[in-house]
Amino acid sequence: MPDPGGKGIYFLNGRPSGSLAAYHPHSKQSTDIVPEDAIQPIISRDGKRVMYSTLLTSGRVLWTSDIDGGNRVKIAIAGVQEEELLTLNWSPDNFHLFFSQGAKLYMVAADGSGIHEIPSMAGKTISNAVWSPDRKSIYVSTLQSAGYSASSIWRLKEDARPEILVEECGFAYDVDPSGEYLLALKLGENAGIYEVSVSERKCSPLLTGVTGGAIFDHEGKSLLYPVASHKEISIFRQSWRNGKIVGTPQAALKLPFSFPLNYGDSYDFSRDLSTVVYVRSEGHADLYLLNR
Repeated sequence: MPDPGGKGIYFLNGRPSGSLAAYHPHSKQSTDIVPEDAIQPIISRDGKRVMYSTLLTSGRVLWTSDIDGGNRVKIAIAGVQEEELLTLNWSPDNFHLFFSQGAKLYMVAADGSGIHEIPSMAGKTISNAVWSPDRKSIYVSTLQSAGYSASSIWRLKEDARPEILVEECGFAYDVDPSGEYLLALKLGENAGIYEVSVSERKCSPLLTGVTGGAIFDHEGKSLLYPVASHKEISIFRQSWRNGKIVGTPQAALKLPFSFPLNYGDSYDFSRDLSTVVYVRSEGHADLYLLNR
């Protein structure tokens, strides 16, 4: 902006920075998992591991580590000219995980071993993948076109061709312990948390207007999902039985900070709510006067 006295122009100069942190509600303490720019944290089902991507000028790097940042392992690297790496989901064994790069889906162990590509879904861009509890099926979400509203959920079974389970029901987020129901997040028009009956191939709304993904709690009896309000984030618990919600949602945890509820880029929480992993944005800027 110009200096009112006509001496020159004021401008800001600086650089953003950040870290990936783990917040423990019981102690109300946050610790850095990695002290550098990172996104897409996904916590393992038992809450002991996390995968995430770090951002470099040369591209992205996908990592796994213990929830406190220890035992860090580099899983994959993608350059700036390549398709972006996306962290997806952990296996029920808490040791294997999925990640994608464009239309390619990969499975790998947390120690970086055994990486291999899973057959693709007609070349569609992959946005998420979740295992069934018995690990006999994989539910893969793909983008049908630009934007997040047009998507498909596929089912992959061993020694069988991929098949579309439902269309335009958002992204599969989790599977209930029986393996009969999927939770999906739909964005854009008619946004909310949806449920997919695997046997009926039916998509039904559960909680409309919710823009954060839902997972089942560690007992599989409730849904957990975040809601942002007044610069705070609350995680709500909604009782659920046999494909039906029961009663009204209750606030289970209120966080003393906020983060964007964009599709999995900036946060995740454990199923027992003992840990919340989130991107902590920071930065430094200075005000300069450029003299005429």
